[in-house]
Amino acid sequence: MMISPLLAAADTAGVGVAPAWVLAIPFLPMLAVVLTTLCAISKNKTKLPAWITVGCLAGSFVVTMLAFMTLSGETNTVTAWRWFDLSWGDGVGQQMVANLGFYIDNLSLLWMMFVTGLATLIAIYASEYMEHDVGKGYTRFFFAFALFVFSMLCLVMGDNLLLLYLGWEGVGLCSYLLIGYFYKKPEAVAAAKKAFIVNRIGDLGLAIGVMLTFVHFGTLEYAELFNSAQLQGYIAAVQEGRAGDVPLMAQLIAVFLMIGAFGKSAQFPLYVWLPDAMEGPTPVSALIHAATMVTAGLYLIARMLPVFLVSEWALPVVAWVGTITALLAATIGMAQFDIKRIMAYSTVSQLGYMFAGLAFLTSTGGVFHVVTHAFFKALLFLCCGAVMHGFAGQLDLRKLSGLWHMKGWRIVSVGMLIGCLNLAGVPFTAGYFSKDMILAEAFVTPGYGYSLLGWVLLLTAGMTAYYTFRVFFRVFTGPVQFEAGDEHHGSDDHGQDGHAHEDHAQGHFHPHAPGIRINAVLATLSVLAVLAAGLYFVSPDKHGWVGDMLEESTAHNVYTADHSAAAMFVIDGDTHGAHGHDDHGHADDHAAHGAHGGSILGMDPHKVMYYVSAVFGLTGILIAAWAHGPKGLVSGFIGGRVEAGKCRMDGVAAKLGPIPRWAENKWYVDEFYHFILVRPLRVCSHIFHMIDKLLVDGLVNLFGYLPRLLGRGAQPGQSGVLHGYALSMAGGVGVILFIVVMVTL
Repeated sequence: MMISPLLAAADTAGVGVAPAWVLAIPFLPMLAVVLTTLCAISKNKTKLPAWITVGCLAGSFVVTMLAFMTLSGETNTVTAWRWFDLSWGDGVGQQMVANLGFYIDNLSLLWMMFVTGLATLIAIYASEYMEHDVGKGYTRFFFAFALFVFSMLCLVMGDNLLLLYLGWEGVGLCSYLLIGYFYKKPEAVAAAKKAFIVNRIGDLGLAIGVMLTFVHFGTLEYAELFNSAQLQGYIAAVQEGRAGDVPLMAQLIAVFLMIGAFGKSAQFPLYVWLPDAMEGPTPVSALIHAATMVTAGLYLIARMLPVFLVSEWALPVVAWVGTITALLAATIGMAQFDIKRIMAYSTVSQLGYMFAGLAFLTSTGGVFHVVTHAFFKALLFLCCGAVMHGFAGQLDLRKLSGLWHMKGWRIVSVGMLIGCLNLAGVPFTAGYFSKDMILAEAFVTPGYGYSLLGWVLLLTAGMTAYYTFRVFFRVFTGPVQFEAGDEHHGSDDHGQDGHAHEDHAQGHFHPHAPGIRINAVLATLSVLAVLAAGLYFVSPDKHGWVGDMLEESTAHNVYTADHSAAAMFVIDGDTHGAHGHDDHGHADDHAAHGAHGGSILGMDPHKVMYYVSAVFGLTGILIAAWAHGPKGLVSGFIGGRVEAGKCRMDGVAAKLGPIPRWAENKWYVDEFYHFILVRPLRVCSHIFHMIDKLLVDGLVNLFGYLPRLLGRGAQPGQSGVLHGYALSMAGGVGVILFIVVMVTL
């Protein structure tokens, strides 16, 4: 194994060599890790760790943009140093090469840009948000923050599955450290352990998938895997309708990788860790739930899409699980009162949309929704964090109202509105365009009941719009009322320039509005969330800028090179095609689908979905306005809420019986898991503990105790008392005589 840095020569046709400066992208966050460690050793009690982290992450983002401008459209590799280079023969699969090297194509560039960019903004936000903990905790936070970004970049940029797995485990470790940051709080400790353990279940699937990949294809390197004649032969067999010719092991690889993706991206049934992760600081929630860790599963499927397409079961399962997750999380989000948890369940639901999009063979739609969701969900989480920070930890929407009308809270309110409009899929927002691609594709991709899934996702879109604006109407509109959260311990010296709303406040509590750094980040994300919609109109013939980017990556090249109907993927007799497009970027069903094309209400889904999804989304918003809007919103019919804690939905919920309570309690999924998994495992652990203690340790202790027991038995005979020895001798003689007499008789 060599450790000297070098540039790897590309052995695979079409793969070039990236310049050495690309290595700065992952290693700048690692530099921040080293420097924050030195800050901890020197017991630094300033904000230096924050600015070190911000500077290194900003530098990584700048280098990423330079890589995008110079390397976009190409596939290159660059190796920092040789890591694993093992050989035990000359045959296929008898050499394992896994360097600390990076694979730079449009897919990795796309992820790298929003990971480094958003991480920089969130670090700036955290520099103010975490001010209360300047010192040892402040340094520990930014150490884990920088290590998280480094691990995520290794996951995204790695040129082999082993390095991806290293980054995968790294983000899992860092999420444990960040979620459990408040380690003196039992709920935070429990949430961190829950996230770590649930993710280990998915990670086992990923590990098996990586091992099967090496055993079957003989390589872990992307460049060799994607260009191998073996994989290309499987893809050709699927194109020709001979999916049965693909070996079982090759099909199982995608299934195990899928399990890993479900764990990291919080899909049913492994989604339960993500809502509890809200116990970490809000910047952690934005970092983990917006664009980084939870999108790792999406990246894995997009990167390994050629392998997924040769499996008969993987993508259909992904579609159904993604849709079920989207619906389930939406029903829970509708009944929650903690605004951060509502956003957490929203993340789970939107991830379900993304998985469904990839499974519907619209990688453009799925990845475009990853990009748009990254901006507006980070914005929503950070707005919720600003509210929590200013109101002493208060997150209950029944105890907050009218922030729009409070001095110092207008940027937060506008940012929240922009984020809600995107999440609800209001027409002409970024979330509207990206979600429509997925919804339309559900109706044109044949087989496996995908049309039914399309209707379920449309219903979920309406529910999403409802619970999103339920938060906005309750917290940001209506009368100005608020209560301090659990973190309030007396008078706050950071009032709103003396404007305290004494008649509404609890005691003498004065909420403090966010400072310049938080407001600057929220304003920047608001602008980016608005501008993201414009990406849809760049390269419209390729479904926008994201489609153009993916055309030169593994997430696209498994379809067809020219968007024609010539290359069709047939699985179990159903045709999964790369859909043609007309000049406006819509699917041309005559060219691409033919007899297999789907429809919605007898029309082309790609053309009518704009209107159908808008109806569902706007209906959800109107219902939210009627149930939770302030009095007099629209002529007295829409709205009616006159205080923070009561609204029209209270009466509706009372008529639904126990259903709202079940949804508020998350359908008791956690309790069910505890009953069928946690409790039996705990009982088994106690049983094995007793077996270990009584049987295993008992036997060892018995063999150790027997000599001591024998020694103690003989100890009285060696007392040193003369008449005792005489008595023993007489007794011995008597026993011998008794034996002789008995034998003689």
